[in-house]
Amino acid sequence: MSLSEAARALGEKLNVAPTEPGSGCDYVHAPAAPEGLDFMVIDSVIERADVFRGDATTLSGAHIGSTEDEVKALYRGRIEVQEHPYTGPEGHYLVYVPRDPADSAFRMIFETDGHKVTAYRAGRRPAVQLIEGCT
Repeated sequence: MSLSEAARALGEKLNVAPTEPGSGCDYVHAPAAPEGLDFMVIDSVIERADVFRGDATTLSGAHIGSTEDEVKALYRGRIEVQEHPYTGPEGHYLVYVPRDPADSAFRMIFETDGHKVTAYRAGRRPAVQLIEGCT
């Protein structure tokens, strides 16, 4: 969805917080969105959603604080466990891989400390796979 389409759908102005001038990648927070939910915008298109704090949940009920076992149960057979690039081997990425081939460009990535979800993001590849957001 484009940034302008999202603003119209939400009925509010969305202000981009530039992260790196000229990069074409920025973050926006919609005031109506839950606290801690920000959107990555690349070339005026929302490519991913990031949750770093707060109580936003996925449609299936996963959230910050969910255990690894809870996430695996919610998405049975769809989670690939990877070592977290910064906190591994204890920390993990629990990567949700959709079954439907039409959704093959999308992923959800739950970051954990080895026990509980500390952050998560969802969106289109390759944006959702960027470890440090826009940088």
